Amino acid sequence: MYDSLQRILKKTEDDIRSQGLWKTERELQSPQGAEITVNGKRVLNFSANNYLGLANNPDVISAAKKALDRYGYGLSSVRFISGTQEQHRKLERTLAQYVGMDDAILYSSCFDANAGLFETLLAGDDAIISDELNHASIIDGVRLCKAERYRYKHHDMDDLENQLKAAQSKRIKLIVTDGVFSMDGEMAKLKDICDLADRYDAVVMVDDSHATGILGPNGRGSGEATGTMDRIDIVTSTFGKAFGGASGGFTAARQEIVDFLRQRSRPYLFSNSLAPVVVATTQYIVDHADTLKQAREQLMHNTEKFRSAMTSAGFTIRGNNHPIVPIMLGEATVAAAIAADLLNEGVFVIGFWYPVVPQGTARIRVQLSAAHTDEHVNKAIEAFTRIGKKHGLIQ
Repeated sequence: MYDSLQRILKKTEDDIRSQGLWKTERELQSPQGAEITVNGKRVLNFSANNYLGLANNPDVISAAKKALDRYGYGLSSVRFISGTQEQHRKLERTLAQYVGMDDAILYSSCFDANAGLFETLLAGDDAIISDELNHASIIDGVRLCKAERYRYKHHDMDDLENQLKAAQSKRIKLIVTDGVFSMDGEMAKLKDICDLADRYDAVVMVDDSHATGILGPNGRGSGEATGTMDRIDIVTSTFGKAFGGASGGFTAARQEIVDFLRQRSRPYLFSNSLAPVVVATTQYIVDHADTLKQAREQLMHNTEKFRSAMTSAGFTIRGNNHPIVPIMLGEATVAAAIAADLLNEGVFVIGFWYPVVPQGTARIRVQLSAAHTDEHVNKAIEAFTRIGKKHGLIQ
């Protein structure tokens, strides 16, 4: 009977609400952009992964409309039956070249790419060595795998080496890390990780969802930014952030890895083919990646401006020059109250707390976009300063 389950869920809900931790979704009445409409009010949006401002870019929308006419709405099939159009393979080859790999394979999301990676490649006599703050999709993907799990302390290369030593007898050793950690705006120490991988004969996998399109001289991700593109073996990433913000993801890797994923990766084999309009529009964006230099420069200008001003105002922030800027607040109730006050000031941001981040590390995660103007950034800084003083966070 549902009554028992209902009582359990209601009690859990009441507990969450009593702690002030209940999450409420705010509905947008507009397209995504630097300015959005929420609850009938026009506000500045500093809480989207729209790093390059492409989510509502007129040229991107035009490319999507043309793709609908040419390729149709959906394919009603998985890839290996009748769900592969010529454009799917073209995009895979383009992405592989973009991130410096042999080949790539498309998924409905990067979550699925991660979910379909580890159990496909690894068995019980293998080892996964994972940063303790890796994304939830990596954690869930690892749970599906029979390989032995080792976890190293965040950014701690000494502990990573200790875990590699502990796993030395394993057949395959796979080091797994986010390229950029989404709650902290920090880049992984990829050079050090690759050096250890060479020393201990390990494979390196990077989830580059918050780096693809924006980091490195050509926006090719954390590998390009750290000079390690040719040393990384597997890259997973998304189209849902810098590349237009729709859906879809991919794994790019050495040829043998991609070939094997195409034969055995369950989310690939048993999920509908990525929608034609997303494939074609992403192809358009990657084909024009060289023209996005100005957008990346604007993004970094906005990032440096905001980070500098918030630090000068007295806020505690994390990260290293990434457009993810966590404003550290500690308590969940404080983060929720400040986010609500900022919305009243016309600035849309979201508070994050446990279980999304560890207990006692609640924060507001600000995300800059190339679509933000200096005026937008100044208004956000001014609003944060007023609300920060109101709550006694700064003087």
